[in-house]
Amino acid sequence: MNNYQHEVIFCIVNAGFTEEVMDAAREFGARGGTVIRARGTANAEAERMFNIAIQPDKEIVMILVESKIKDDILHALYRAVGLKTPGQGIAFSLPVDSVVGLSTVSGAEEK
Repeated sequence: MNNYQHEVIFCIVNAGFTEEVMDAAREFGARGGTVIRARGTANAEAERMFNIAIQPDKEIVMILVESKIKDDILHALYRAVGLKTPGQGIAFSLPVDSVVGLSTVSGAEEK
């Protein structure tokens, strides 16, 4: 087991599917994310291997979450926007060893 309190989830989807990503992530406790516009570079061989048409325009959603909810969110993303959906997404996470600028209280307690 790791000692990291936070993880960053990267979810790469076809352009136009960021709301589906965030809806699935919020269901399990994510508060928000950052969207980066991107362009895929897969070739025809990759399309044949995965048996899908690859759309070049992509969006990457970065979501910083507490480590304890990461697995639930990754599974939700797989169901909502995985490779076998129109979003054709992949998601992965990386540990984060330091975070600044996050509130440690819920929205109700901040008032």
